[in-house]
Amino acid sequence: MGSNGNGYGYYRVVIFFSMFTGYSLYFFNRKTFSFVMPSVMEEIKLDKDDLGMIASSQTMAYAISKFISGVLSDKISARWLFAIGLFLVGGINVAFSWSSTVSMFALLWFFNGLGQGCGWPPCGKVLRKWYEPSQFGTWWSVLSCSMNLAGSLGPLLVTVLLQYYDWRTILSMSGVFCAAFSFLCVAFVKNEPKDVGLSSIEVAAKKKGENCESTLKEFLLSPFLWVLSLGYLVVFGVKTAATEWGQLYLMQEKGQTALMGSTYMSALEVGGFVGSLVSGFISDRAVARQGLGTHGNPRHGLLILMMAGMYVSMYLFRVTITPDMPQEPPLWFQVLHPVSLISGASEKEIWILFLGALFGFCSYGPIALFGVIASESAPSNFCGTSHAVVALMANVGAFMAGFPFSTVAKEHSWDTAFWVAEIIMGIGTVGFFLLRNSRTKMGPIAEKTE
Repeated sequence: MGSNGNGYGYYRVVIFFSMFTGYSLYFFNRKTFSFVMPSVMEEIKLDKDDLGMIASSQTMAYAISKFISGVLSDKISARWLFAIGLFLVGGINVAFSWSSTVSMFALLWFFNGLGQGCGWPPCGKVLRKWYEPSQFGTWWSVLSCSMNLAGSLGPLLVTVLLQYYDWRTILSMSGVFCAAFSFLCVAFVKNEPKDVGLSSIEVAAKKKGENCESTLKEFLLSPFLWVLSLGYLVVFGVKTAATEWGQLYLMQEKGQTALMGSTYMSALEVGGFVGSLVSGFISDRAVARQGLGTHGNPRHGLLILMMAGMYVSMYLFRVTITPDMPQEPPLWFQVLHPVSLISGASEKEIWILFLGALFGFCSYGPIALFGVIASESAPSNFCGTSHAVVALMANVGAFMAGFPFSTVAKEHSWDTAFWVAEIIMGIGTVGFFLLRNSRTKMGPIAEKTE
């Protein structure tokens, strides 16, 4: 047996660094086509329908693959699933760089989406095996920041590289590096402490008599699984509606400039980055104080508060922003007036950016928390499946934020569509508040033995 702190500490650092770097590569290689799209269009004739088909083929495959991989992560080695997906994604990017037709682009990007789905479920599985419940949310949130890192630095890196190489070379280099790193993941990622002779983190849970394993039927019949799924569907659907259509709404009905719309979206993403980190850290403190019981969850308080924050920020966004905006922002907001003087921005602009950051903070926080709660509330043999189910429902919400939402906007107005989303968010928040103390442990609860 390895020594307690030192053994765990070394492996946690190595495993976490490998998964953080690996998932950054997953995300970068998910977006490479978007990053080089202008250069591709200079060489190959692509219209909007072609671009939409290529992007949609990846999105559809990713949703399917993420669900299947979540279930698979409970059956096979998470380390191998993570590494195989990374190798596949890298290889697909290399093959993409050799292609020149729309049909081949769409087919390869569909396979890229299938590979992409193998990334996150193994991460959640490995984190649960290596970190105590009071650390799980924090490290889940930090690991999810690998997407923000790749998403923010990726376009800048590609822009610099395009001055020296063509898009085909960039995709090839990116793919080769991604595939090569998959071998390092096989070497350094370990599924659980037992693989390296350390005692399991979950032993303590078994001693306390908590449910550690369950049958599939018992798991699927757990009401809390579906409470979480519906909550995630609402939050992810409303968040997707805001990120997909918020810029258009600001420009077409609120009379704001395109620059204001894009800076609003940037503020939303920055707020989301902070919200994701804060939600994991604060909710872990609550778990450390209260522990995980069979009814309710210490993370629920923060989750409900952030969901309420989504509703409030949407309401203020819809009501206070007008084409002329004659009224001043609320009095409590005047403390930010020095910011407007320093930055040269008007109070109106600062107010819009504040609302964007607030919505991002309050929406990305719950997105992180739903994943954490789904994984830690499930029996140990179904934690990957649990996350897969709630993530699938989140994708249903994202789908509904597309076609049905835009139809409401087309038939009525953006204002009406966002009002509907606001009402749904309010109902979802109240519903989750009322169910906050329901039984959260999925599957049977073992009798405690003294």
